[in-house]
Amino acid sequence: MIPLAELKQFSDQQPAFRLLKPWWDVFTEYICAAMLMIGVFGCTLQVTQDKIICLPGPVSTLSVFHNNCSQFMLQLKPSTSSVHKLNGLKTNLDLQQYSFINQMCYEKALHWYAKYFPYLVLIHTLIFMICGSFWFKFPGTSSKIEHFVSILGKCFDSPWTTRALSEVSGENQGAERPSPSGNHPPSADPKSEGRSPPEEASLAEGPGAQSCPDKVVADKGSLSALDKKEGEQAKALFEKVKKFRLHVEEGDILYLMYIRQTVIRVVKFVVILLYNASLVLNIHVVVPCTVNIEDVTGYNSFCCNHTKAHLFFKLAICYICFVSVYGCTCLYTLYWLFYRPLKEYSFQYVRQESGINDIPDVKNDFAFMLHLIDQYDSLYSKRFAVFLSEVSESKLMQLNLNYEWTEEKLRQRLQRNSQNRLELHLLMVPALPTSTFEVTEIESLKLELISDLEVPAKIAQLVNLQELSLLNCPVKLHGAASGFLREHLKVLRVRFNNTQEVPLWVHNMRRVEELYLTGTLTQDSVKCLFPDSVCELRSLKVLSLKSNLTKVPANLVDASIHLQKLTIHNNGTKLITLNSLKKLQHLRELELIQCELERVPHPVFSLSNLEELNLKENNLRSIEEILSLQHCQKLTCLKLWYNHIVYIPEHIKKLSSLESLYLNDNQIEEIPPQLFLCNKLRHLDLSHNRISSIPPEIGVLQNLGHFSVSNNAIESLPNELFFCKKLKTLKVAHNALTALSPRIGSLPLLTRLELKGNHLEALPPEVGECGSLNHRGLSVEEALFQTLPLDVRERMRDD
Repeated sequence: MIPLAELKQFSDQQPAFRLLKPWWDVFTEYICAAMLMIGVFGCTLQVTQDKIICLPGPVSTLSVFHNNCSQFMLQLKPSTSSVHKLNGLKTNLDLQQYSFINQMCYEKALHWYAKYFPYLVLIHTLIFMICGSFWFKFPGTSSKIEHFVSILGKCFDSPWTTRALSEVSGENQGAERPSPSGNHPPSADPKSEGRSPPEEASLAEGPGAQSCPDKVVADKGSLSALDKKEGEQAKALFEKVKKFRLHVEEGDILYLMYIRQTVIRVVKFVVILLYNASLVLNIHVVVPCTVNIEDVTGYNSFCCNHTKAHLFFKLAICYICFVSVYGCTCLYTLYWLFYRPLKEYSFQYVRQESGINDIPDVKNDFAFMLHLIDQYDSLYSKRFAVFLSEVSESKLMQLNLNYEWTEEKLRQRLQRNSQNRLELHLLMVPALPTSTFEVTEIESLKLELISDLEVPAKIAQLVNLQELSLLNCPVKLHGAASGFLREHLKVLRVRFNNTQEVPLWVHNMRRVEELYLTGTLTQDSVKCLFPDSVCELRSLKVLSLKSNLTKVPANLVDASIHLQKLTIHNNGTKLITLNSLKKLQHLRELELIQCELERVPHPVFSLSNLEELNLKENNLRSIEEILSLQHCQKLTCLKLWYNHIVYIPEHIKKLSSLESLYLNDNQIEEIPPQLFLCNKLRHLDLSHNRISSIPPEIGVLQNLGHFSVSNNAIESLPNELFFCKKLKTLKVAHNALTALSPRIGSLPLLTRLELKGNHLEALPPEVGECGSLNHRGLSVEEALFQTLPLDVRERMRDD
């Protein structure tokens, strides 16, 4: 006999698995328990009691014996003598012979169903129990089930669940419920329809929930904050739920395994019911027995009594009834499996009741397990749904963020930026800490790499805020926050990677004076960013566009008529249309960088107030048209660096107002003397070209303070260069100089002298007469430095 303690393990799974057992599985477990008791009871009777009792019958009455063994037994008359007589015949049998006859007749005459009925019941019941819980033990499904049950229990018991349901329900109280989405019927229990949020909060403390009266309160007005540990645990649960959902939604092995084991149970039920119903009538109380043992006992016909036949017959009838009920339950399970769309699960009802509108519907095995959970208690799926909501996760992140980023910690991170504004830089934080709005002295807020950033109305508390930097931060503005920024913001910096991150509210910032946009823009996104007739950037003075434009947005130019500085960094995209620049008559600085320009744009010549023109890294080869720049009478700085310019035209002398000229990193071979007629030049950079000599007319530049001809092929410096008494920086490194004129000592203001990479053999001692030059400002090989007199070297090192 198998002990009950060992059999119980087939039906008793881990207590947590009860969540995935609908009422029909629980009901069939009780039926299996009853059938198991029948089998155990029958086996016990088989072991503990005699199985059959036989009496011999005479040969002459053999036909009567076979026809009616019971009537034959009535002919037996009791006798008190030691030698019994049967119908006048002596039965000279001892006890061992009777035992032998009983055993032989039990094996030969008794029907196999009557002999093995208890064992059949026991085996069939065990198979039923194994089929009912096989998917809990199958390697391909058990791990998913255990993981799901573990996560589900933690989600149900998490204090954050009640907190989220209460907060969102409170926020949505009185608000219009969203219209149902999806075609799937609500999966929650219909009995819970109409339940109010407070009732739900109280139910949240139901079965399986941990009581946390000091930490989580259902009433929103008295809702206390979660502690840091609980917040971190809830955050970890969100991550587990995300990963588990991605893993489980990929397949439907749980669903298929449950169907297979149910089909097996139904097939087994049909087989058991048919053969039991047909064989139960073979259980007889009186059993005739004919065995060929006459030479041993003197008889070959016996009439036997199956002592447990009556009880076994009753047990068999009960067993058939239980199997029938079990089979009907399995048939209902099949009907439920194929009638309901169990591979899709809609949280429509949960969204309506809780007010958390972003809970996604799920599919495949994830949906199937949630359907099973609803059969146990729909409250589990509702509380679990909280951890599928991005809104709920963002609220939790905000709560954890507030624990980490306190007001004191934020104040410690304040520092002055290049514009001397008090700046707070937040990098890769999950969201904007609420305590940020308590640091009212913030003047510049720099937010970098923050996904799905929401700026609430509380930003209005930052009364000193003037500058906002959004670097790869897709942002959503609250209505009140947009109004505050529109009236207070002066500097706005935005960097984005795709058009979805472009803040389309930029055109409303009417007080913004400086706007910096960095990212890829399409023509459609430009129209959305700067829509016609509604662009309010009337105060804009500085505009920087680092993108890939093909033309300057005309509506932006129309709105920014007071623009003073325009920078277009086009990243190698050809800028074709520039006619709208003519309207910017207040423009003082224009930078067209990497715009693939082949000549100086003609609209530039109409900018009468232009002071600085920067055409860095274009395809300029000839600059003949710079003659027209003489109309820009205020032009003082011209940057034509990093191009392919071959020569400098002689009419550059017409640009008499130039003070800074950058022609470095080109292909210039000769410096025309007319260049030095621009006698206001203070900064002249001709480095990284192919120049071999410097005209003596350079001495005309009495205001020259910075002169660079590094990385050329210059063999000597003209003596007239040292007439430039205001020269502070002289860079002639990496040329072909063989000697340095002693007149270098006539430059009293010289603070930077670069001579590395030449063919100098010694430095003139007159270098020491440059009173402002020290060892740090002299860039020369150490061997050359050692050629100076000792006192000069010591003085320069001391300085």
